[in-house]
Amino acid sequence: MYQQCIIVGNLGRDPEMRYTPSGVPVTSFSVAVNNRYQDNDGEWRDRTTWFRVTCWRRLAETTNQYLKKGRQVMAIGRVDSSAWIDKQSGEARSQVELTAFEVKFLGGRDDAESGAGGSGQGFSGDYAESEEELPF
Repeated sequence: MYQQCIIVGNLGRDPEMRYTPSGVPVTSFSVAVNNRYQDNDGEWRDRTTWFRVTCWRRLAETTNQYLKKGRQVMAIGRVDSSAWIDKQSGEARSQVELTAFEVKFLGGRDDAESGAGGSGQGFSGDYAESEEELPF
């Protein structure tokens, strides 16, 4: 079986990089994906779905280095979801997580503040092994 999900949205916070006990880099960040729809009364509504995106190895290092809060990205990967009851509030919680194997940076390097979109540079988990191989 094969599963692939593509999301396009804006980073809700700066990436956070950490390392596994064996030294493998892991970067996580949240992406807000917006959906605009018309309700039964004809009113336009916006629905935001938050994804937690996790990147591993070289992709983790690259996304941690170049992504900032507000930057528009496209992430391609495998989706998992989980649900639980919050111990403090007793409320039901859920999370959608995308384990990315490719991330495309949309807009320019300084577009995080403006939210501008456009074509950008993409990186996959098997991308450049050295700084000399980076295309910019």
